[in-house]
Amino acid sequence: MDFNVKKLASDAGVFFTRAVQFTEEKLGQAEKTELDAHFENLLARADCTKNWTEKIFRQTEVLLQPNPIDHTGARIEEFLYEKLDRKIPSRTTNGELLGQYMLDAAKDFGPGSPYGSTLIKVGECQRRLGGAEREFMQTSAINFLTPLRNFLEGDWRTISKERRLLENRRLDLDACKARLKKAKAAEAKAAAVPNFQETRPRNYVLSASASALWSEEVDKAEHELRVAQTEFDRQAEVTRLLLEGISSTHVNHLRCLHEFVEAQAIYYNQCNQYMMDLQKELGSASPSTAATLPVVPIAGAVSTSAPEADTLKIEEVQPPATGTRKAKVLYDYDAADTSEMSLLADELITVYTVPGMDPDWLIGERGNQKGKVPVTYLELLS
Repeated sequence: MDFNVKKLASDAGVFFTRAVQFTEEKLGQAEKTELDAHFENLLARADCTKNWTEKIFRQTEVLLQPNPIDHTGARIEEFLYEKLDRKIPSRTTNGELLGQYMLDAAKDFGPGSPYGSTLIKVGECQRRLGGAEREFMQTSAINFLTPLRNFLEGDWRTISKERRLLENRRLDLDACKARLKKAKAAEAKAAAVPNFQETRPRNYVLSASASALWSEEVDKAEHELRVAQTEFDRQAEVTRLLLEGISSTHVNHLRCLHEFVEAQAIYYNQCNQYMMDLQKELGSASPSTAATLPVVPIAGAVSTSAPEADTLKIEEVQPPATGTRKAKVLYDYDAADTSEMSLLADELITVYTVPGMDPDWLIGERGNQKGKVPVTYLELLS
């Protein structure tokens, strides 16, 4: 108990002394050992790396698990499974859950009904989208989030610890410098006193004794300064090596960033393909349904126009004797190539089909213009 009290008192004394030293340095009343420019640059670079890594890590967590409540629960669950050394189970994504709801609803509405059959198709697509999302989240967590977390919770903690230790060594060094400076000033003052006290032998003896004491104090202060300087230099070297390791951290995080982008690209490509397939399936399901369900072009997607687009020469197509119909355009449509005709919403055009043509497309005519038009953008009038 006595030892703990003494240690507590000693720690409190050190804390108070360093607080005073910090204050004097801020006020310019005490000298401070400055680190070289290269070391300061390493410190600034390390702080920048830590701050931005932390922000990117937190926001990536939000991206992969946008619901903060679910995210907290997921982290707790992961922690428990890691402690139990058990494999973390795969979680059902929102897309998979939505797809399951649609499939269950289709059973009640009747799989053979138009609504029920469409629910089945959309539900299966949602499940595939949810599965792709789950795979993306798992891959990104392993290849991107984990390395960032390891840096923040491992390497950065070590760097911070050594930096604090270096700052303590720096304070000790400056305290030793101040003591030595004070001792030398007192020694010089004591040595100068006998010159003015030669007529007083007693004072001369006392001054000589004081001078000897301050000389010993100077020797002691110089020894303490050498020790403090050695410890400071050693700690500075350790800290410098750790700070220079930030370059390796950047290289590692660069590789992880590439893997994150690759996983994201695969995920979005899968989603795009699933939606294109779904739109095509719904567009060709039935003429009555397709007429009211537009196939919306996806930016950057590969065109899925009719396979005969390259071989069908529109200018050679002649309307049949019978079978031409009027159609009202429901949505604006921009032609993808010269074989297609652009459309404006609410305009009336003449349409017809030709043998061997994809059922999702018709030949449309407007005055002297002729070209393929998507069925799903039209309302057939007669």
